[in-house]
Amino acid sequence: MERKGSLMTYRPDIKVLDATIRDGGLVNNFRFDDEFVKKLYLANLKAEVDYMEFGYKASKDIFKEEDYGDWKFCNEDSIRRIVGNNDTDMKIAVMADVGRCNLERDLLPKSESVIDMVRIATYITTMPAAIEMIEYCHSLGYETTCNIMAISKANTADIEVALEMLSKSSVDVIYLVDSYGSLFPEQIQTLTKQYLACAEDCGKAVGMHAHNNQQLAFANTIEACSMGASFLDATVGSLGRGAGNCAMELLLGFLKNPKYNITHILKFYEEYILSLKEQGAVWGYNVAYLLTGKMNLHPSSAITFTKEGRTDYAEFYHRIFDMEC
Repeated sequence: MERKGSLMTYRPDIKVLDATIRDGGLVNNFRFDDEFVKKLYLANLKAEVDYMEFGYKASKDIFKEEDYGDWKFCNEDSIRRIVGNNDTDMKIAVMADVGRCNLERDLLPKSESVIDMVRIATYITTMPAAIEMIEYCHSLGYETTCNIMAISKANTADIEVALEMLSKSSVDVIYLVDSYGSLFPEQIQTLTKQYLACAEDCGKAVGMHAHNNQQLAFANTIEACSMGASFLDATVGSLGRGAGNCAMELLLGFLKNPKYNITHILKFYEEYILSLKEQGAVWGYNVAYLLTGKMNLHPSSAITFTKEGRTDYAEFYHRIFDMEC
C-alpha cells in the first residue's frame, strides 16, 4: 500500500475534527464557560475545521451533574446555546462511551438535533455493545465512528476480528486510537494499513486520534494521514488528558488544503488557551507521561504523580515498571 498524496499537495478527502472541548474537558471536568466554547466554535468556523466535538453524552445515572460542567453531558439545549441551529458547513460531534451512557433516553433523532455525528468509544473487549450503539445511532440518522481505545494493548488477532465486525456494521469511520501515547510511526503505519484494508473495501473511512506522551502525537497523525487515514483529530494547544493530543495549530500548519486558515486558531490560542494555563489547568508533555507512554500504561498514575508536584522520576519509573511486569 503506497502513501497517499505528497507534501506539496492536499487530499480533499481529509476531514479535521476539533476535540478540544471533549478531550480537554478531562483536564477541568468539562467546566468551560460559554464564552470559551463559543469563541472556539467561531474560531473553528473561520478556520474551516470540518467537525467540532463538544463533549460526551454521559449518563446522569452514573455521573453526578454537580461534579461536571455541561460538556460531560452535551444536552441538546446546551449545544444550541452555543451554535443555535448551526447553519454552517461545520458538523457537530459528541462522544458516547460504551457502558457509560444512555442513548435511548438522552439522544434525540437526528431530525430533532443539531448534532451530526456520534462517536462511539469502546475497548476491543466490548465490540458487540459498541456495534449495538452504532446501529442505534445510525437508525436515528447520525453519522457514526467507532473509536477503539487502547489499541496498543490489543493483539493482532483481536484487532482483525474487531475490524471484521465493524466492516459488517453501519459505522462510517473506524478510528485508530493511541490512548496511551505509546505507539511509534512505524507501528502507526502498520495499523493504518490494517484498518484501511478492512475499511476501504466496504466504503468506510479511517481516522486517527493520538496522544502526546512521547511527543509523537503530531508525527503519528501525519503518518496515519500519509497512509490514507482521512479523519484527523486535534486540539488547540494540545489541550487534553495528561500529555494532551495532536496540536491543531501543528496539523493545520501541515495540511496544504487552502481552505484551512490557521490564523483564527492562533488567535484563540493567544486569548483563551494561554489564559487557561494561567488559571492553573495542567496538561502537556512531561517526563511522567513519557514514562507511562514508554511502558504502554494508562496515564492515570502519571496524572496523580503530576498533581502531587513530584519530580522523583526514576522512582516513579521503577514503580510503574513493576506494574507492567
